[in-house]
Amino acid sequence: MCRDEVILDTKLPLPLVARGKVRDIYDLGDTLLFIASDRISAFDCILGSGIPCKGRVLTQMSLFWFEFLRKTVQSHLLTADVNEYPKELAPYRKVLKGRSMLVRKADMVQVECVARGYLAGSGWKEYREHGTVCGIPLPAGLRDGDRLPEPIFTPATKAQTGHDMNVSFSYVANLLGMELAEKLRDYTLNIYNRAARYTQERGIILADTKFEFGFIAGELVLADEVLTPDSSRYWPVDSYSPGGPQLSFDKQYVRDYLETLSWDKRPPAPALPEEVIQRTSEKYQEAYTRITGRMLATLADKE
Repeated sequence: MCRDEVILDTKLPLPLVARGKVRDIYDLGDTLLFIASDRISAFDCILGSGIPCKGRVLTQMSLFWFEFLRKTVQSHLLTADVNEYPKELAPYRKVLKGRSMLVRKADMVQVECVARGYLAGSGWKEYREHGTVCGIPLPAGLRDGDRLPEPIFTPATKAQTGHDMNVSFSYVANLLGMELAEKLRDYTLNIYNRAARYTQERGIILADTKFEFGFIAGELVLADEVLTPDSSRYWPVDSYSPGGPQLSFDKQYVRDYLETLSWDKRPPAPALPEEVIQRTSEKYQEAYTRITGRMLATLADKE
């Protein structure tokens, strides 16, 4: 079990392009350096407590899926081998190892591409109110957690702050043009179906997931993180029971704990107790191991 030192922030002497809820992105001229920290957010607030090894799980999981999907869609990834990074990054090798990627710059599509194979989250909320998800009519009588008749493409607009907003396919077609909208939909569902079949064989349901795409030299590529516990709902097959919330490999464990507090879900967020921190770290690592077949060793053990 990985028990690395928690990294909440990085401070490299390079232009910082963005500092998101988890990733720090630096500009290296022709390329970008993505670093996944151990930060965790809930209810749109970054918590003061980090989750050991979370950033490495996210990076290594993405690397696994980029390779798995290589014949389906190209990605922005150049390398995650710190030995191949520019020389000016050598002093930061310890911080970068295992949690960073060097990627090509892409002209990002301003739509989150979401695939849903099961009814959950915001999709369940909309279905209860309107019988639809992103305007797509669904059969009556479905329960929270039910498998859908077939996977659906449910895009969302990217939000700089707060929640992304679900939109219809026609909205995306009007925004980006029908040809690109159809290409995004087809890629999204194709990737989801391939990944869902794979995880099912390993005892994990891929309930839904979101992708980001961008253009590099005119080619549509997969970017950012891919099929991680932060961007996907992963449920254990052996505990799946539709009709309510499912056990999950994502940060639902943290949300459930926070719901027991009197916190008003506005910053500053409370610190997490050690038990919640460790259990959440274990859940992320279990998802990584079950999907990739690999253990995430402590970096010190690999030196």
